[in-house]
This record gives sequence, C-alpha cells and structure tokens, in this order.
Amino acid sequence: MIREPAETTISEAGTVEIPLGVLAEAGLSPGTAVVVYSDGDGRIVVRRQEDAIRDLLESGSL
Repeated sequence: MIREPAETTISEAGTVEIPLGVLAEAGLSPGTAVVVYSDGDGRIVVRRQEDAIRDLLESGSL
C-alpha cells in the first residue's frame, strides 16, 4: 500500500480538511458517514459510522 502523508492545519473554526488521497487510501469517499473521536492518547480516530456502531453494539466500546 502506498501511504500519502499529508499536512493540514486546524482552522480558527476548529475544522480540518482531510485530503481526498488520504480518504481514498482508507476506502472513504465523499458522502460517507463517519464517526470522529479522540482515542485519549493524542490520536484522532475517523471510522466509518457503520463499523463504529457495529463495534459499539458487539463490544460496548469504540
């Protein structure tokens, strides 16, 4: 797999734009519902909504 590192900046409004190449590598396309949360160790997690909900129902955590 080819990894495409990208640098971005948090805007004054608190938003971040993720480059399409990074999303494509993750199998995400525009319009895909995602869940975003902090993993508590400085990492931000972006997951497909359906995957996150399935894990939450099966294991009780994200």
